Amino acid sequence: MNKEEQVIMSFRDLLNKMDMLNNFTMKDSLKSYKAFEAHCIEYIGKNVDSNVTKLAESFYVTRGAISRMTKKLIKKGIIESYQKPDNKKEIYFRLTEQGKAINKIHEEMHKEIYERDKSIFEQTTEEQFDSMISFAEKYSRHLDAEMKKLGIDIANRNDF
Repeated sequence: MNKEEQVIMSFRDLLNKMDMLNNFTMKDSLKSYKAFEAHCIEYIGKNVDSNVTKLAESFYVTRGAISRMTKKLIKKGIIESYQKPDNKKEIYFRLTEQGKAINKIHEEMHKEIYERDKSIFEQTTEEQFDSMISFAEKYSRHLDAEMKKLGIDIANRNDF
């Protein structure tokens, strides 16, 4: 296996392990929510005037996928939609009190995960962090360019 394959396999393995451990850490009160829903709740909690387009761009999914997900969250009483008086066309989302409680539990879970993994980050030098961040950003730009070459517009895809 060459270095490129090792990097990709290592990232895939790392993400799969993180996902497995994080799902195991998930609180009982969050078990009825998929990770995607919890992260959308988190996004809406952190970003004023969240809308379908901003959510879709942030998560690299279609606006249709976000519309379906936000309808489910509205039905569950986690988020509510609103419009601004000067813009009746755009629909925005904010957390309800129940949504804020779910988001707080989610934030606490992130703190537990951070504490679990803190020791590895304490052993990592600034240079190592800078190198990893630089590589991730460079690889992300490369993937953006490849998607553009193929005419892939994440916001307008219908196959998610």
